[in-house]
Amino acid sequence: MVSDRTRIEALLPHRDPFLLVDRIVEEGEGWVLTEWDVPEDLPVFEGHFPGDPVLPGVMISEHGFQSAALAIYAGSDSKEEPGTPVLTRIEDARFKRIVRPGETLTTRAEIVETLANARFCKLTVTCDGTTVARIRCTLALAPATAS
Repeated sequence: MVSDRTRIEALLPHRDPFLLVDRIVEEGEGWVLTEWDVPEDLPVFEGHFPGDPVLPGVMISEHGFQSAALAIYAGSDSKEEPGTPVLTRIEDARFKRIVRPGETLTTRAEIVETLANARFCKLTVTCDGTTVARIRCTLALAPATAS
């Protein structure tokens, strides 16, 4: 089962150029496996680092946080939870490998605990089968604002 950007955009408030998940490859109750094809022409590569581009850890992390937000809705075709998932805490982040332009990140995001509107998450980001990052974080469902 592969979900495309249409479903992802129905679940997340992010849009280009800051939507960093291309596909949901697999999902189950409280977990997802996502992918992001890191564009070779991503503007951040112009300055990080010129001539030897490296994807910043903050973008790897954001890809993981967006994947965690999708895990809140995993196993459902709709957005059943009220509110917008927002990052409230980064508990631990360990980076193990450099990511280059054109590579694909694969992330397993799982909800390990739920307490009121908080979702405690564990993220494992890989590239070509090698661990890129391990992150623990918390997302909260903030009340949606009227447009």
